[in-house]
Amino acid sequence: MSQAIQSLIDSGTKLYLDSIDPELVKQNVAWGAVGATSNPIIVAGLIDTGRFDSQIRKLIDQGKDDETIAWEVTDQLVRDAQKAFHGVWNRTLGDAGWVSFELDPLIEDIELDMPHRDRVERYIELGRKWSAGHDNRMIKVPATPAGIEAVETLAADGVTLNVTLIFSDRQYVAARDRVWAGAQRRKSLDEFKSVYSIFVSRIDQFTAKNYSSLSESAQGLYGIVNAKRIWQANQTFWKKHSTKLSQEIIFASTGTKSAKDAPWKYVAALAGSDIQTNPPDTNKVVAASSEQFSYQVDQLPDAAILKELDATVNVEQLEQGLMEEGLAKFATPQKQLLAAIASKRAVLHTA
Repeated sequence: MSQAIQSLIDSGTKLYLDSIDPELVKQNVAWGAVGATSNPIIVAGLIDTGRFDSQIRKLIDQGKDDETIAWEVTDQLVRDAQKAFHGVWNRTLGDAGWVSFELDPLIEDIELDMPHRDRVERYIELGRKWSAGHDNRMIKVPATPAGIEAVETLAADGVTLNVTLIFSDRQYVAARDRVWAGAQRRKSLDEFKSVYSIFVSRIDQFTAKNYSSLSESAQGLYGIVNAKRIWQANQTFWKKHSTKLSQEIIFASTGTKSAKDAPWKYVAALAGSDIQTNPPDTNKVVAASSEQFSYQVDQLPDAAILKELDATVNVEQLEQGLMEEGLAKFATPQKQLLAAIASKRAVLHTA
């Protein structure tokens, strides 16, 4: 066990891996990780390695189309990760050991321009489909208007949800309230679990680009401040609405994007509670470091910096801008995954 990662875990953080690569899962389990998440860009990258060609060839030989193959490969990779973390799930009685499965990002593809009601119904249909028969699989739904509307029904159905692509308190509150409304329609709350993925470093990229007037001491802090405030709101809400399992924040997008920042900038700042879903390279560099992490998640910058950030950053503009970027980043990887399957088909079919 890495001493640095052990100190992070000892601070109260649940360490998750932003990958379902079987080799990385194995390594991160050894480091103390207790969960993972998937997305199409991760799956496309794994397909490109050639390590899963035999599985893909079998699916091609069975006459399956590219989209079916993409989802079957994704499903199997997530299943394998679930097995790796199932012991954690059992040991924690369902409070950790989860692997997130992302629903079809093309539901939000701007080019398809699907009607809102169709998007909602599609999320519900796919959420039911891909959660069925799984005890430690979370269904990942984005905090878009359609996604937020869909999570109430899914929560009522007993689906464990990871509401993702959250950049603002408004999105978090809307998603949480819908999930909670749905959960209360269940016969029992004993197995109710939900998480809310707050993106961090993307916010600091946005402020660097759009709010260059921020002082040097304030620039690069809004993502952390925003995440901590939402975390505190989540703590407050669930203390008033106690549940058997923890309803948690996932601190996502925790890899640093600036060479000026320590690679564990966000890991350190958000240490102490809930879940960090870190990129493989972030966990790797943390594991190799001599850093000692401590409880920091409730610590905010001084009042002058908070005042400057609040006076400068337009939250509505930030949410709108990042959601536009996020939806593009959301749909494009699925198209890349389908393209990767098509490329494999061309090569493997003639092999």
